Amino acid sequence: MSREAQRHLVLIGLMGAGKSTVGELCAQQLDRPFVDTDRVVEANTGRSVAEIFTSGGEATFRSLEHDAVADACASPQPLVISCGGGAVLDPENRAQMRATGVVVWLRASPSSLAARVQHNLPDRPLLASTGAEQELERLTELRTPAYEGAAHIVVDTDGRTVADTVDAVLAEVERCTV
Repeated sequence: MSREAQRHLVLIGLMGAGKSTVGELCAQQLDRPFVDTDRVVEANTGRSVAEIFTSGGEATFRSLEHDAVADACASPQPLVISCGGGAVLDPENRAQMRATGVVVWLRASPSSLAARVQHNLPDRPLLASTGAEQELERLTELRTPAYEGAAHIVVDTDGRTVADTVDAVLAEVERCTV
C-alpha cells in the first residue's frame, strides 16, 4: 500500500467550496470514514457553530475546532476530513494536517461561494454582518496565504459539478507524492 493510501485526505477551503459534499463522496469512493470538524464541534458541545459564535465568540469556536482537527488527524485509521474554513488560520492545525494527510484546497471564486451559501446564511456567522460576496472576498484575501501554506494540492471548483470535483480530487491525490 502506498504512503498516500495510509494518510488522511484533508479538505480545506472557504465555506461553500464543497468540502462536506465532496468529502462525503470521496470517503465513499475510498471506503473510509468521513469526519467534518464542524459537526464534531457541534456533537461535542451540543450547540451549533452559529450558537457557539454567538455565545462564546470566534476565539471559543477556534479552540474547539483546534481540538476537533487534532483528534481527527490523530486517528490511526485513514479518514477523509473536512475542516472548517478557518481551521487553517491556526499554525498547529496546518502542521497537523500536512503531517498526517494529503491536504487538498478546494478553491472557488467569492461569487461562486456566495451563490452556494446563499440558502443558509443564518448558519454562517461570519457572513451575518455584511453581504456574503463582499465578506467572502475579504476572507479569500485574508486566508489565501494560509490555504497555500497548508495545501499539497489545489483543485478549482468553479464550473465543475460535484462529481467532476470528486474525480479531480481523487486523481490529484493519486498523483501526489508527499
